[in-house]
Amino acid sequence: MSEENEQKMDKPVGNTDTAVKALSEAAEEVKSEASEETAEVVKPKRRKKIFRVALVLVLLVLTCVVIYLADLLLRPKYMGDVTEGALTAEYYKAYGDHDVLFVGDCEVYENFSTVELWRKYGINSFIRGGAQQLVWQSYYLLEDALRYETPDVVVFNVLSLMYNEPQNEAYNRMALDGMRWSKTKWNAIKASMCDGENMIDYIFPILRYHSRWNELTSDDFKYWFKKDLVSFNGYYLRTEIMPAGDFPPARPLADYNFGDKAMKYLDKMTELCKEKGIQLVLIKSPSLYPHWYDEWDENMEKYAEEHGITYINMLKIAESEVGIDYSQDTYDAGLHMNVTGAEKCSDYLGKILKEKYSLEDHRNDEKMSEYWKKVEERYDAAKNG
Repeated sequence: MSEENEQKMDKPVGNTDTAVKALSEAAEEVKSEASEETAEVVKPKRRKKIFRVALVLVLLVLTCVVIYLADLLLRPKYMGDVTEGALTAEYYKAYGDHDVLFVGDCEVYENFSTVELWRKYGINSFIRGGAQQLVWQSYYLLEDALRYETPDVVVFNVLSLMYNEPQNEAYNRMALDGMRWSKTKWNAIKASMCDGENMIDYIFPILRYHSRWNELTSDDFKYWFKKDLVSFNGYYLRTEIMPAGDFPPARPLADYNFGDKAMKYLDKMTELCKEKGIQLVLIKSPSLYPHWYDEWDENMEKYAEEHGITYINMLKIAESEVGIDYSQDTYDAGLHMNVTGAEKCSDYLGKILKEKYSLEDHRNDEKMSEYWKKVEERYDAAKNG
């Protein structure tokens, strides 16, 4: 207690009220001094606590950054021999609402030229295709696209209906890793996972790819943060020529009906298109193998008639109407079209889509023409290079 307070307490008082007042003032001063002394002790402790919390937060942020960078580095880049895994993500870089959106397997992304559809008909199109893309993956890629746009026409290649169960993790990854995260992607993964796959590995890819440290190549570093475009609005261009060869004879099937899961997702696609006012066109592209059974074809014709949608089997008319020359227009012995075959398929299908659905010609659209001019320049360089 200070000397001044002691004096105040020892000072004679004239009456009780004065004494009480003096004692109260002295007590307040003692309390104030005690608080100041306590604060001097507490301040260093508080500073230490704040410093520790800040340090933990900084370390946490740095750890997250390191994990994120490692995750990007370890993921497959699909910029070398297997570039199809890069196709899914390229959709988000495309310009403008599309008149036509393709979904399906390699029979769409290798057999139809989006550039030819633009040049000949002014159709703005994109192919959301993928290697061995299963029908439920096609459905969810369509659902994902409808978060951003509503095309006039959706074209679905029906070959994937032959598969009723998930097939392969590598193909799942190529189809799904490039999707932006949403409920749609979550559902696509759930529908696609094979035995042994886990959702957590899709959420945090580093858990799946952490062992790639000893497999890293120069491409992993080159494309760590940015990838080159590998397609032309989803079209995967090939220039090689390998004439169609002989294939194994088609083996008889015990049941020519498509599986329940496959048909469930075709129904969902049909319903989604009707709900959004989109014209759904089913096609069988002119690839010679895997074999397309006559019974499957009849099933598709019946389905299209029952649902009031268009079905075109281009395999039946490949040579007679589409103009395909299987000695010149395929790059892998008849499995897929090369660029000349893809252009012929696009010419044929584009004319039908243009006339039947009155699609707008966008070649007089300055901004869209500017976008396609850049795509065409890349396309011509790849085609003629």
